Amino acid sequence: MQRRAFLRGVAGSVALGAVGTTAGVGTAHPGPYSPLGSIPVKNAKETVPDPSGDFAYVATTDGFGVVDVQIPSDPRLVFEERNLISERETGPLRLVQDLKVDDDRLVVAGPANPIQGEVLQGFVLYDVSDPENPSRMAFHETDFPIHNCFLRDGVVYLTGNGAETNALVMVDVSDGNPNEIGRWSLTSRDETWSEVASGLWTLHDVWVQDGLAYLSHWDAGTYIVDVSDPTDPQFRTRIGGRPLEELRAIPDDEAHAQVISLPGNAHYAMANDDGSLLGINKEAWAAGGEGGPGSLQLWDTSDLSNPRKLSTIDAPATSDSSIDGTWTTSHNFDIVGDRLFSSWYQGGVKIHDISNPANPTQLAWWRMPDEASFWTAKRATERFFVASSYGQRSNGKGGLYTFPIEDARNKPQKDPPSLTATGENRSGNSATETPAETPTPTTEEAALAGETTANADSSAGSAPGFGLPAGIAALVGAGAWQKYRQ
Repeated sequence: MQRRAFLRGVAGSVALGAVGTTAGVGTAHPGPYSPLGSIPVKNAKETVPDPSGDFAYVATTDGFGVVDVQIPSDPRLVFEERNLISERETGPLRLVQDLKVDDDRLVVAGPANPIQGEVLQGFVLYDVSDPENPSRMAFHETDFPIHNCFLRDGVVYLTGNGAETNALVMVDVSDGNPNEIGRWSLTSRDETWSEVASGLWTLHDVWVQDGLAYLSHWDAGTYIVDVSDPTDPQFRTRIGGRPLEELRAIPDDEAHAQVISLPGNAHYAMANDDGSLLGINKEAWAAGGEGGPGSLQLWDTSDLSNPRKLSTIDAPATSDSSIDGTWTTSHNFDIVGDRLFSSWYQGGVKIHDISNPANPTQLAWWRMPDEASFWTAKRATERFFVASSYGQRSNGKGGLYTFPIEDARNKPQKDPPSLTATGENRSGNSATETPAETPTPTTEEAALAGETTANADSSAGSAPGFGLPAGIAALVGAGAWQKYRQ
């Protein structure tokens, strides 16, 4: 550790001093924009850096890993635990796609979607005061799958999706002994939501800051709820979303297209430091030739009684935005100061300057669609950000990348690979390119990508890439998947 700390200091000095600094942000290297480093992490999904930026925690579908990123050009896997809670009769905990860290506590949750049979569901709480040696503190079992979670000030926030209600579930872990203390659902405001297919208003994700929970409710839009007292949550405002009566009227035979394609698809929301700016993204694919890929929007939330959309960042162009095509829809992102770090699956990762949120400026973009399909992008320190890739569709490879934070307007990625499955044409992206065929995954690959969801039919691995049913389940959540397969 002492040697790593010394080398980290040397690397930092080199990175910050190589070509000078601007406003405290270093230029890490000359030449075209590219990763600083990377390391394979099998079946990587979400990643989050610790508060120091020295380590990154990575969900690995069957567990999690810890990567030492003190030297961004030389990331090291220093801890890995798979087959979590395997001692339980219904264990281990499977389909682990999300995890969150706050101070010296880590939450690892799953399964992201329902799995057929008697399956363990819940989250594991760890003490990570020593990141290289996480210590399990407790396991909290739930009666619902957990697609996403959040941890803030001793409370774990869970997406509690079910057939009749899609609830935000709050669990106190402040003393190391998990105890559910509150729930909130759209039905608590209007029982009519119970008459809408649950997949259309599934609670896909949750972000909590300064006593406010930002809830991504798919086609129902983004809800902001006051959770300063988690035992008594209170509605504050709704942003976007389709009218309740419109969703209520959608017939079952049209629901599958409605779930995967626009409009709607509120996937993830995150506020800036003071809550005056909110990022909202849409994860979407085309159905019947329309409805994708999804974009990322910036909203003025300085007055919660009157949220205003300021701008939209479109997804990278693709010749096929269907679920079987080349994915460039927006996925998870991060806002820190006046920088936006975003992921776009095979469309790569980007940095935007959002000092003028009505007119975001793209600073950097990197993609390698043969190699990487990015799940998220998160700032680690002022020098670099981390981004996890689950590989090229369901090949199980995956990895963690580190990227410099710098103004790359005069150093774009050299000859960016075209957005095709093979990347043979490396002349750049073109909407007229023809995607190459992606191999059909084996049964094992499909299981790694999405497990076997409840009531899944025998065709669950037959489509290219993830396999249509498994892929939808793995990405859009339990309720949306249940509605899709109808």
